[in-house]
Amino acid sequence: MLAIALLLGGVVASDSLVSAALIQWAKQTYGELAANRIVEWQNLMETHPDANETEKLTLVNDFFNRLTYRSDLNIWGKEDYWATPAEALGRGQADCEDYSIAKYFTLREMGVPEEKMRIMYVKALELNQAHMVLTYYPEKGAIPLVLDNLNGQILSADKRGDLAPVYSFNAEGLWLAKSRGRGEKVGSSSRISLWQDLKARMARETAQ
Repeated sequence: MLAIALLLGGVVASDSLVSAALIQWAKQTYGELAANRIVEWQNLMETHPDANETEKLTLVNDFFNRLTYRSDLNIWGKEDYWATPAEALGRGQADCEDYSIAKYFTLREMGVPEEKMRIMYVKALELNQAHMVLTYYPEKGAIPLVLDNLNGQILSADKRGDLAPVYSFNAEGLWLAKSRGRGEKVGSSSRISLWQDLKARMARETAQ
């Protein structure tokens, strides 16, 4: 389940997502295969400088969708836990929040402007359950593209009638969904406590 715990808090700035220390941490914590996945992630971010944004979306979407889907309870023993990209790659497992979060931070690291992306909480109508995806807006006012683990094909939101938007956020703000548009801004994303906890852990990872 996706819980919203609304608390005030600050935004943590990020540095480079992968370091030699992080790779070593993954090896010690999760094993050799996990360290290899972190190295592959680093290569993904560093070896496509000339790719356009559409190509980057496909590369990143395909890379993280290779992770095995598991619930937070099965992976972490908790009802709701937002894993960092390194944690998800370390386990080689993810739930819908983890896929979306990892894609967001990876694309941001690869130069996709933050204002073009939002992590969106939706209802998966066919499954009748809460779900999370990453949305990308090619230009202001455009219908966003949806990066999803349920459907690996990147489609525009108007072609995803199986998803009903609820709210979206990024490091800049929190929005209530209005149909399939950009929605109405209602506050800072720092109000989401799970998001704050996630970024604090990412800050510790990049400080290694």
